[in-house]
Amino acid sequence: VQLQASGGGLVQAGGSLRLSCVASGRTNSLWPMSWYRQTPGNQREEVAFYSSIGRPTYADSVKGRFTISRDDAENTGYLRMNSLKPEDSGVYFCKADGRYSLRGREYWGQGTQVTVSS
Repeated sequence: VQLQASGGGLVQAGGSLRLSCVASGRTNSLWPMSWYRQTPGNQREEVAFYSSIGRPTYADSVKGRFTISRDDAENTGYLRMNSLKPEDSGVYFCKADGRYSLRGREYWGQGTQVTVSS
């Protein structure tokens, strides 16, 4: 399994970006992707994921501004980020947990840099 994230970049405060993460390999043995971000000196923070009942769930810091979605046919997850703030800057990672024969494994994308200027 491999995850390939893309879509980061430099944007002004108030702008938008859409991150993508394409999974390849044994994608039918993966749970839906979640999104994390990491800023210098801080732990990786989960910002968007699907709950156990499939409900999109967000960190309080991004609620109302970020939207997680996916295209299962394309094995792709998305994170739409609107009304970006400088504090949203960081490296964003997608992650997928394994299920069935891959249960217990975690797969991470390589990260994509998001920089929001004030």
